Amino acid sequence: MRPSRDRGGGRGGDRGGDRGGRGGGNRGGGYEGRGRGEGGGGFAPRGHGDGGRGGGGGRGRGGPSTVEFYSLPDGNVPVPSAQVAKIEDETLKKPSSTAATKVTKGLPDISQLSLKTDYPPRPGYGTRGTPVILWANYFHMIPNGDVKLYRYSIDTVPAMTAKRKQRRLVELLIEETPLAPLKSQIATDYRTTLICRSQIPETDLEQGIVYKDEHEDEPGPRATSHRLKLQQTGVFTVAELVSFLTSTRADAAFPNKDEVIQSLNIVIGHHPKAAPSTMSVANKHYPVQGQSSEYFNLGAGLIAWRGYFVSVRAAAARILVNVQVKHAAAYQDGRLVELMNSYKTTNRSSTLFQLERFLKRVRVETTHLPVKKNKAGVTIPRVKTINGLATPSDGQGLPHPPKVATFGAFADKVQFYLDSTPSTPNTSESASTPKGGKKGGKKSGQQGPRPGPASGESGRYISVAEFFLKQYNLKVNPQLPVVNVGNKANPSYLPADVCMVLPGQPADAKLTPDQTANMITFAVRNPKANATSIVGRGLASLGFDPQNATLANFGIAVSKNMVTVPGRILLGPEVKYRGAKSAKTNFGSWNMNQIQFTKGSNVGPWSIMKINIPGLRTPLDDVGSLNQTKLNFRNALTANGVTAPPPTDIPDLALPPGSNYDTVIDDRFSKIPKMLPNVKFLLIILPKADTGIYNRIKYCGDVVYGLHTVCVVGSKFGKLKLNRQTNQNEPDLQYFANVALKFNLKKGGVNQSLDKTKLGIVGEGSTMVVGIDVTHPSPGSAPNAPSIASMVASTDGQLGQWPAILRIQAARQEQVADLAVLLESRLKIWNVRNNKYPDNILVYRDGVSEGQYDMVINEELPLLQKACKDKYPADAQKRGLPKITIIVVGKRHHTRFYPTKDDVDKIDTRSSNPKNGTVVDRGVTEARNWDFFLQAHTALQGTARPAHYYIVHDEIFAKAAVKPPFANTADVLEDLTHNMCYMFGRATKAVSICPPAYYADLVCTRARCYLSRIFDATPAPSTVGGGGGEGDQPGQNEVQIHPDLVDTMFYI
Repeated sequence: MRPSRDRGGGRGGDRGGDRGGRGGGNRGGGYEGRGRGEGGGGFAPRGHGDGGRGGGGGRGRGGPSTVEFYSLPDGNVPVPSAQVAKIEDETLKKPSSTAATKVTKGLPDISQLSLKTDYPPRPGYGTRGTPVILWANYFHMIPNGDVKLYRYSIDTVPAMTAKRKQRRLVELLIEETPLAPLKSQIATDYRTTLICRSQIPETDLEQGIVYKDEHEDEPGPRATSHRLKLQQTGVFTVAELVSFLTSTRADAAFPNKDEVIQSLNIVIGHHPKAAPSTMSVANKHYPVQGQSSEYFNLGAGLIAWRGYFVSVRAAAARILVNVQVKHAAAYQDGRLVELMNSYKTTNRSSTLFQLERFLKRVRVETTHLPVKKNKAGVTIPRVKTINGLATPSDGQGLPHPPKVATFGAFADKVQFYLDSTPSTPNTSESASTPKGGKKGGKKSGQQGPRPGPASGESGRYISVAEFFLKQYNLKVNPQLPVVNVGNKANPSYLPADVCMVLPGQPADAKLTPDQTANMITFAVRNPKANATSIVGRGLASLGFDPQNATLANFGIAVSKNMVTVPGRILLGPEVKYRGAKSAKTNFGSWNMNQIQFTKGSNVGPWSIMKINIPGLRTPLDDVGSLNQTKLNFRNALTANGVTAPPPTDIPDLALPPGSNYDTVIDDRFSKIPKMLPNVKFLLIILPKADTGIYNRIKYCGDVVYGLHTVCVVGSKFGKLKLNRQTNQNEPDLQYFANVALKFNLKKGGVNQSLDKTKLGIVGEGSTMVVGIDVTHPSPGSAPNAPSIASMVASTDGQLGQWPAILRIQAARQEQVADLAVLLESRLKIWNVRNNKYPDNILVYRDGVSEGQYDMVINEELPLLQKACKDKYPADAQKRGLPKITIIVVGKRHHTRFYPTKDDVDKIDTRSSNPKNGTVVDRGVTEARNWDFFLQAHTALQGTARPAHYYIVHDEIFAKAAVKPPFANTADVLEDLTHNMCYMFGRATKAVSICPPAYYADLVCTRARCYLSRIFDATPAPSTVGGGGGEGDQPGQNEVQIHPDLVDTMFYI
């Protein structure tokens, strides 16, 4: 087992650092946590709950005591490029043209390029706020002017579906065919594309290759043969891209831009992909050997590797390379016995089925046979892939199928048929039943002769344990299951004792809470530490140096220093409460002392239900303490402006050991309508933070019975805090205020507000703001897990209430299929509450990657327009209503900004991050497209991640008059988006992304609770039973909100 090292910074603190995002299912795709955790008391899983200091608006814990910032060795801070700024400014001044593109040989005449852009042009650059200079994690790429890139597609016949073997075929293509002399001029993704510095002769475009493993001198006798066919798909000159980026024509277009960028990405990523010491997953590269490697033990058989994302980006006047620190979980390398024991020790309640799922596809090297070397004296490893554990159904089509006592049986309980053919001693790799009476179901060149009995013995069944004892004098571990390195039809068994797990294997296993905490310990570091890693180990591992033959041969150089960019710090708005009282903001957060919600709600009949698990004690087990806490909390509701009668008594709910928690919770909820017919709101006190219990409560309350539910953990809800002034223990009013935020929103209240002038066109009351998100299956989800789309929308210009709707759709489909239906439902609510439809619809679309922007315009926009056409009266449509603007909100991007020493007075002194309100729209953006980065929140620990806002369609702002104090439309939208971040109702702080996108994200998270049986297919250790299975297909009824809650903020 690897030791822990380089812990790389503390954990905890604000969730606004490098931890956001639900993540997807990509194997080893890099860790960025599960959500932002901004605001709200009580318990909610997946990082969305108890992280935000809510009503207290506190400063949080942690953070360095002194300001730390990244700087160059000489201490200088480069001035942001004046040439870039000049081109940015001049691009805005040049008028558009409708001239057609002039097609010429060689470089196109950029002055004649005038294809209409798909997205709204940039209306200007923001001017408001305090100027600041920031480092950005981008490096200037300097290409040789005459660099040509010849792109080829790779077609493998017959197709090779195994990624590792396809990679090996491409390696053989460029190493052992007539293409070998061109190897130094070739870059490839080792899958489907090859880039060459020169044109490949037509006679060399098709090559026959016989597969052989690395280090083998010759292919095995049963090796497969393939034809690799190259087809030229483009010839690009990098100078064309540079000319386009340096052009000041606002309407200029370069149709091949994305293809050139893709080709450069392949070139820039070739070095780390080719390095045997690097674990590469797409464009993320993790050094697993050498001085650049950094890892941390996550426990339960996994380790975390620190690596680096790299991507070529087009920006105004230059090509940039984006490099960002990433972290990925991988299998603990070394003895398989230790991996199994580590997993079993930590997951004591896990089943053998879960162990098989954990081990599936892990590659191991066998150790029980003599070392085999090639002609060069290099050891040829014998590598196998674990297909699973032994099962009674293995090899049922064989003449002599194996005898497996139970699933995951140990070595003495797994027998295979040993035929009577003598074998060469010590040459068999595994215990295997002969297939069809012949030796082998594996390639004989890889595995050698099948095991046979000692001389004079006839065929018989023998256990794996006995075989390895007799054949290799090896006594195997009797308490570990054997692994099948063959397949179901033709199994091949190995004891864990003879297997070594290879390093650098990304794990797609879902992290446990403890592993997640360990990952955070390793991953969350201050900005200086991350910037230093990028410039140091990052550039070294990516090969950005003169010794990188690939870059040198392609005529490409990358600067050694990060670029600096100009930013601005926007001033936060004044947050208002009931009676026009204002809260004083500090670092983007504020306190609600002596202040009531803008619009308080009436809870109506409600009850407090306490859940007990035998053996788990909380401060509220004492009846007197419980009653006093109930009274204290009701008083806190009243103090915050929420009307609540005394709660109705309800018996505690006991969850006996060994019971099916789902069944017990279902039974209690089914009785509540009869026990308490008027109660529509439950405060539920949990004995501990338990995701399984929480999920079932939310399903019963939101979907089945129509009861608002708020969950709190007893140890926190009943906690007393010492008042240093009175020296008396008092209830935690800050925690109570957090819970009160949820009460008020669920019952239709408005927690905080802004002056109408701070919300611009939205504050005028004729603009509906919409949030859209889609969540997809993640690691650990069942195969039948769907994607879920959600939509929220404001109900008036106050932005206090955001009812939601959601729909199940096809797995991994980002386009919202029922978008028209979803929007029609939101328009209906707006019309009911305002007696008219909105003039404008401002959409914040979350969860869309850059490659899907066109999908939003071409597929989703027409659906939004259809919904409006079906709802709006003819006279409104004749006036061009409604006007629609769509802004894509990006939170999984890789752009980070770091303070510079020259602006030390403009740094968040608690975390060394840029201050909240920092906006960047120059330096790392393109001049022709309209986008900006905004860090509205305060990240108390880690490196703050700004949100990226990209305007893909605009009918509202470009045509609206710009009024003082704004200089242009860019100012208007940046200010509006920033101010909205102070309107997230579950927190008394500015949040990292604007509320419509944030709320839509929360709705998707809540839907995952309803379908936890398939999104979290492996039950939580504390949940017994868990209901449901992987086989049944989920239906819309399972996420259909109860009619009593459908138009509320049930998801808070």
